[in-house]
Amino acid sequence: MTTRRLKRLAAASLAALLVGTGAAAADEASCTRVRMSDPGWTDITSTNAMLGLVLEALGYQQKVETLSVPITFEALKNGQIDVFLGNWMPAQKRFVEPLTTAGDLVTVRTNLKGIRFTLAVPNYVAAEGVKSFADLAAHKDKFDGKIYGIEPGAPANQNIQKMIDAGDFGLKGWKVVESSEQGMLSQVDKAERSKGWIVFLAWEPHPMNKDYPLTYLAGGDAYFGPNFGAAEVNTVTRKGFAKDCPNLERLLNQVSFTVDMENAVMGEILARGADPKAAAKAELKTHADLVNTWIAGVKTASGGDGAAAVKSALGF
Repeated sequence: MTTRRLKRLAAASLAALLVGTGAAAADEASCTRVRMSDPGWTDITSTNAMLGLVLEALGYQQKVETLSVPITFEALKNGQIDVFLGNWMPAQKRFVEPLTTAGDLVTVRTNLKGIRFTLAVPNYVAAEGVKSFADLAAHKDKFDGKIYGIEPGAPANQNIQKMIDAGDFGLKGWKVVESSEQGMLSQVDKAERSKGWIVFLAWEPHPMNKDYPLTYLAGGDAYFGPNFGAAEVNTVTRKGFAKDCPNLERLLNQVSFTVDMENAVMGEILARGADPKAAAKAELKTHADLVNTWIAGVKTASGGDGAAAVKSALGF
């Protein structure tokens, strides 16, 4: 048998071994810098921080840009962002479907389940009879005709505006107050202190569910989906990411979070002003078993033992 033939057989055997053991192929050099987006939501700040610690331990550099949801999807389409951990569905359906159909966006996996996303009021307002969307209009004066949303351009705000424009639930003439997650919650906090009336966007995971006793409103299925806006969050990537970065793609295919994990990290950030990565590291250390499933078969950026590198960096 010729030397060339032997080399070909050896290469084929190695490839078969790698496939059989599930080892990830090597990434292109450009993949060492992982570009991600944060719309300014504490939940995505938290998940970005958790993933970022793992990426850094593996020898990758995470670069997070603060971008609104519409700009995030435009950046994914144009290849300016690699990964987005905050694709809330079905709220972002209108952004995702055209890009997926065109092949400009890839949904990697669902990274969080068991969540809600719709309008809510403080419990003391619900006790006065406001328990559904249909109850709002009768109390327009107490609410000052305002529904508090998040950052401008957010799909949820647009859903609310669509509902107002359609005159559904008698809400014609109401106003969506756009600001930011923190801006909205400051208004909720102010209302809570004075027992004022307020209706606002609420979701879980988020510490607001513990900080402010609240009631999710029923009846908004047409705009937020059934079961109080039951939702899931997906990880999405730009076109070609899996081909360019198979090792990272393997990692992303294995990364998922829990509501309790995110609540814990978000609580540290919001209530105590903790550094996101410090809060994330403390939480990951309590979930070593889950992190081990993230890094199974994943290599470092230089091809080394990824699991060992992550365990060493996180201290378990």
